Amino acid sequence: MRMRPTLSWTPTEDLPPGSTDLAPVADALGAGGVLVLSGAGLSTESGIPDYRGEGGSLSRHTPMTYQDFTGGARARRRYWARSHLGWRTFGRARPNAGHRAVAAFARHGLLTGVITQNVDGLHQAAGSEGVVELHGSLARVVCLSCGALSPRRELARRLEEANAGFAPVAAAINPDGDADLTDEQVGDFRVVPCTVCGGILKPDVVFFGEAVPPPRVEHCRRLVREAGALLVLGSSLTVMSGLRFVRQAAQAGKPVLIVNQDPTRGDRHAVTRVALPLGTALTTVADRLGVRLDDEVAPRE
Repeated sequence: MRMRPTLSWTPTEDLPPGSTDLAPVADALGAGGVLVLSGAGLSTESGIPDYRGEGGSLSRHTPMTYQDFTGGARARRRYWARSHLGWRTFGRARPNAGHRAVAAFARHGLLTGVITQNVDGLHQAAGSEGVVELHGSLARVVCLSCGALSPRRELARRLEEANAGFAPVAAAINPDGDADLTDEQVGDFRVVPCTVCGGILKPDVVFFGEAVPPPRVEHCRRLVREAGALLVLGSSLTVMSGLRFVRQAAQAGKPVLIVNQDPTRGDRHAVTRVALPLGTALTTVADRLGVRLDDEVAPRE
């Protein structure tokens, strides 16, 4: 029997306090060969909430699990109603200074790659290329029966047509694009099937309780092997999908640097954890290195 996924983490040991000294981060980036691993905290300044930080969504919201989604039509109706509403806001989010700094570091040849735990596509919108989306992307939809992939915007159009007038007011939007709605607000929301085979549609993301595809994990492990250092941005590293790469880097003697305001599950493996807001921290580091950030990008379609 599969266990419920780990949604929270409480330190069981004394961890070193966070630092405000950005010199180790600047030195590592200045030397090049850095692999970035980003989490939900990088997108909070774009209006997408974190899972576990102060006021994080896990304090009021339990994310959909793969087992619940595949287990019944009622759960899928609830998910798609909430996700459809959330997409209207989520899809309009713009990259912030942190995303633009990562893209600028890559353009200057300081990074070997970017792995993100986020499903929002904001790294790519900021100009980063070759981003490994560890947990997939909300911009795609996959059929669980035939495997057909389709754009989320196409599904959004179909759901709009099937649910004319659906416009409840959500209490909040969560990091996975899910909006907080009551069962009454969900009502009799209509879910649409795959246009190819009539099967069940799922966002092309890794739900809690679902495994990251092994080839994707191995690709990330190779990126860690090839990097000189690992820079973690805005992740609590609570779930093993990201923590495993921190452990791999530390075991190989590669420096791990973390920028996250709260303690993380990977702190004991890191040479430093900088407890500063990501946009401010990465902009400051870019200035020190003489790296210019692109101007703010236009909203996505």
